[in-house]
Amino acid sequence: MEWESVIGLEVHVSLSTKSKLFSGSASAFGAEPNTQANIFDLALPGTLPVFNAEALRMAVRFGLAIGAEIGKQSIFDRKNYFYPDLPKGYQITQLDFPTVGKGSLSVTLEDGTEKVIGVTRAHIEENAGKSLHEEFNEFSGIDLNRAGEPLLEIVSEPEITNAKEAVAYLKKLHSIVRYLDISDAIMAQGSMRCDVNVSIRPKNTIELGTRTEIKNINSFRFVEKAIYSEIRRQQEVIEDGGKIVQETRRYDSDKDITTPMRSKEVANDYRYFPEPDLLPIVIDDEYIAGIRAELPELPDAKKERFSKEYSLSNYDAGVLTATREMAEYFEEVTKGCGDPKLAANWVTGDLSALLNKNDLDISDSSIQAERLGNLLSRILDNTISGRIAKMVFETMIDDNDSVDSIIAKKGLKQVTDSGAIEKLVDEVIANNPDQVQQLKEGKDQVIGFLVGQAMKLSQGKANPGQVNQLLREKIMP
Repeated sequence: MEWESVIGLEVHVSLSTKSKLFSGSASAFGAEPNTQANIFDLALPGTLPVFNAEALRMAVRFGLAIGAEIGKQSIFDRKNYFYPDLPKGYQITQLDFPTVGKGSLSVTLEDGTEKVIGVTRAHIEENAGKSLHEEFNEFSGIDLNRAGEPLLEIVSEPEITNAKEAVAYLKKLHSIVRYLDISDAIMAQGSMRCDVNVSIRPKNTIELGTRTEIKNINSFRFVEKAIYSEIRRQQEVIEDGGKIVQETRRYDSDKDITTPMRSKEVANDYRYFPEPDLLPIVIDDEYIAGIRAELPELPDAKKERFSKEYSLSNYDAGVLTATREMAEYFEEVTKGCGDPKLAANWVTGDLSALLNKNDLDISDSSIQAERLGNLLSRILDNTISGRIAKMVFETMIDDNDSVDSIIAKKGLKQVTDSGAIEKLVDEVIANNPDQVQQLKEGKDQVIGFLVGQAMKLSQGKANPGQVNQLLREKIMP
């Protein structure tokens, strides 16, 4: 039997506010355990929540960025459950009246096609603390630094059909929240986590299968692998005559399997009711318009502008605008050299290869955009050839001198002197009579070989355009 999968994602994004959602405690990552928790975070009797208005602004920014409905009245609710890292015994969240309603994202798939995936809602809620298991032999520790951290939970429609689409959607979300500067979205630090809902059904049927939820996946790669693993498991269970149980599971990356955690709760299990200590959040059109006016240029708009303004292919424009940092880097390089196509080739080629090799973000690159722009300028003004530029680029990784200084101290300046180039050409003609004859007979592709020989003799320093022209003049006068 052929199967098809139905996938929905619940993405938790940590909002980059200076303090927590309902208390004045800091929420910075990496602090010593339990050093960022005050009396409210500890749920001491008599403490009351005070809403962080900046979290609301960030949520509305996100909603406007995805063309979503903005709730002019949103209500906080108590989600009741008992867990050691939840001191209050409940989580303050939003159920029926979230800040952000229905919206959508357009994602680019591997074959270049675009797919629009619906967003059901995005609601504001507080994070729980963290249980620590590895540090203790027979016990678990509790770190409440995260307790009360502001989260935006973004829930997709069940419109994702495979693991690749899920990753594309997740990457687009990651890009948008970074562009909006509402979260650093560092998945390895838990600033962006993903719960994946997966079900399967016979191909070309309508009824949904029983879904499972895979909790707290913290990388694009693991999201993809977890989905593949769970689909495979569900197929095997059904084809062996079993039934899928609605449950929460975890992904074991070492074994590449999902394993059960607990039965899947439904909303009624949490005994939701409106938070009595918080008034409804009421906003108006003026408030929304003010935030809309502050929105930056977002990935889709920037991609379209790059295609038109810089005459880039749709693919190059997409790569260069995938992150705000990459887009800004490219534009600075382009400003420095004046040739957007050359800048795009180097940023998406040599620079990206360097970053990938060293597992670095572009913000951590040892080659700043201004320096790369200077390097490309030296290609364009014929100071160095493209081949020599690659040598200079490699040197720039560990050498902070200026591009011109590196060229000078390594003696890499391109030879443009006509007399010197003529000597090179004469030597190439003398050493390669067969190829010279072939060129005379009309085999034009041989010119590439002859130019290459001249470049070897000059150690890459000769101007290839001059070499090409002079060869033709001497061989085919």
